[in-house]
Amino acid sequence: MSELRDLPSVEKLLQDEALTPLIIQFGHTTVKKKIQEAQSQIRAQGTVESWAKSAEGYCKKITPQLKNLAYRNVFNLTGTIVHTNLGRATLSDETWDSIKDLATKPINLEYDLEKGSRGDRDLIVESRICNLLDCEAATIVNNCAAALMLVLNTLALGRKVPVSRGELVEIGGSFRLPELMTRAGCELLEVGTTNRTRLSDFSKVTDESAMLLKIHPSNFQIQGFTEQVSASELAGLGTESGLPTCFDLGSGTIVDLAKFGLPRETTAQEILSSGIDLITFSGDKLLGGIQAGVIAGRRHLIDSIKQNPMKRALRADRITLVILESVLKLYDPPNDLEKNLPILRALTKPIAQLEQCAAQLTEAFPDVFEVQTINTRAEIGSGALPGEGISSLSLRITHPKKDANKILKELRELPIPVIGRINEDAVLLDLRCAEPLDELTEQVRNLKV
Repeated sequence: MSELRDLPSVEKLLQDEALTPLIIQFGHTTVKKKIQEAQSQIRAQGTVESWAKSAEGYCKKITPQLKNLAYRNVFNLTGTIVHTNLGRATLSDETWDSIKDLATKPINLEYDLEKGSRGDRDLIVESRICNLLDCEAATIVNNCAAALMLVLNTLALGRKVPVSRGELVEIGGSFRLPELMTRAGCELLEVGTTNRTRLSDFSKVTDESAMLLKIHPSNFQIQGFTEQVSASELAGLGTESGLPTCFDLGSGTIVDLAKFGLPRETTAQEILSSGIDLITFSGDKLLGGIQAGVIAGRRHLIDSIKQNPMKRALRADRITLVILESVLKLYDPPNDLEKNLPILRALTKPIAQLEQCAAQLTEAFPDVFEVQTINTRAEIGSGALPGEGISSLSLRITHPKKDANKILKELRELPIPVIGRINEDAVLLDLRCAEPLDELTEQVRNLKV
């Protein structure tokens, strides 16, 4: 132990070459603040440990803290393919390369090149959505919750909106539909029961309603003695009563997933063809793009939505729009979609390919680890096809001297963190998202024995 006078000055430490890489990566002010915090703790203790007298010591001390202040790539081996906490759908290198100049240089984002005047920033993406969905109009906001909120605020401000009790969902982060509706400025009108709602329940309240709303219960299932109102039934009632109808799909798809051997999900096109006026869905879930909320349907309703002042507050930025447009191109036509769209590639990997992955990754683990390949079920995630898991393979990892939590923590501390899950006192690493495999293998070799 040393006296406090032995503490080196912060400025002297910052000039040392040992801290240069951290300053380059995280910034001068950020590194300086962490050193100051470390020295404040030392002063509070009253003694100086040996590490605190050298720049190398501070580098080792503050690096773990700094890593939590930066976005980093991770390997998602959790078994949840579209993981909300890990960035949801991933983008291919080809998609990024195709939009790199559009994301970094001036573009005709909101400029009509033909007229030489201000234009509509949604126009290019809107055109592609309308062609793919065969609808009249569309607009884009920053996520699906914003899309629904904007629809409600535009069509039902200060008025009532009936929703089946079986569809009053809570989505990730404790956001609940009733609360979102309140913030949108409308009043929730609960109809039916949790497990059974009939068209007559909606019919009884049309006189006091501003619109009719149906919510895809995308993060749960109700089974057994159930009944629900179909999209076509609600659309028919809307036409009969003169009320606009909206179906919030949450994680919407625009292709028949059954063609790829996956559980079937009703497509956005099918909902619109049933007569529903508006649909809302996400751009970064089953669609496989970037976080965005799509509103599509009748032109006169979309025009009203675009005129809402909230639209400007919720609008998508240019990077969102150019990435979304690039991803939508992959659907026109959807040939080789399972090869070109990372989420679909992960969902459709044959078991034989997962077996090869398991063999290569198993060899990379230090011998002290016990590694088994087991059959598991992967979840699509982010509210997509709840309860409809797909067959997968996982590595089951144990260690004679470390519990599962310790192994999981050490995997997270790798240069590129590996995120898995714990099941029955073992770590499971699902292999459907194990890409790039060579890079993942190299990370696993760095595990402590």
